Amino acid sequence: MSFHRRGKSQVDEENPYWMSFADIMSVLLIIFILASVVLIVQLMEIREQLEEQQQEFTEEIQMLRQAEEVRRTILHEAAEELQRRGIRVSVSENDTVLSIPNDILGFETAEFDLGPQYQDTATQIGNVLAGVILQDDRVDYLDTVFVEGHTDNRPYQGMMGKGNWGLSAFRAISLWQHWLEVLPEGRRLDSLINQDGHPIFSVSGYAETRPVTEFQDTDAELRANRRIDIRFTIRRPTVEDYRAVQDAFAGDSQ
Repeated sequence: MSFHRRGKSQVDEENPYWMSFADIMSVLLIIFILASVVLIVQLMEIREQLEEQQQEFTEEIQMLRQAEEVRRTILHEAAEELQRRGIRVSVSENDTVLSIPNDILGFETAEFDLGPQYQDTATQIGNVLAGVILQDDRVDYLDTVFVEGHTDNRPYQGMMGKGNWGLSAFRAISLWQHWLEVLPEGRRLDSLINQDGHPIFSVSGYAETRPVTEFQDTDAELRANRRIDIRFTIRRPTVEDYRAVQDAFAGDSQ
């Protein structure tokens, strides 16, 4: 028995670094386990952040789709209601523009005033637009509605040198001012505000730069381009919104 005890002691004395190595390995194992736990926690936090950002993206996409559907509904409901009243308008293929042809508003060559015989029709158009926009909080999805004036391609020398640009803008202004004068208090289009606190309706002129016919050789082709378009734009994420998301992703990847 004493021989075996001396043998074990002899082994330990012959390997003076064995216990130190074992202790080091134990410490390293503990450090590895702790580091693994910390890494797992960090990965879980990153995953939660990515899931939150993915949820934000999903919500933004859903909001855009809903806004597009609201715009489509507004345009088609307005066109259908005006059609029932005998007022023929058209909706663009991408469901963004309600186009009012010249024979409804009567803008003759070089003219921008809204003639008395067309004012009732113009009033009905304004009333219908207000009615469909004010339903079901639809206004919350809109950013800007442009009343756009257009001309044919024949040069116009009036408007104190402003030519077709001035002529197209004044056509849009004539319709807008008419709405301001005749629409009742509950349907005033100038009272509609977007979520940034800005008026939704605006006017603009495009002269002959956006023709609807390939050629303008006949009276019908010229008349088709003298028109008013009502263009609807919806709320979208801003450049700052996109940059904020990009910065968040860049921070997480570092």
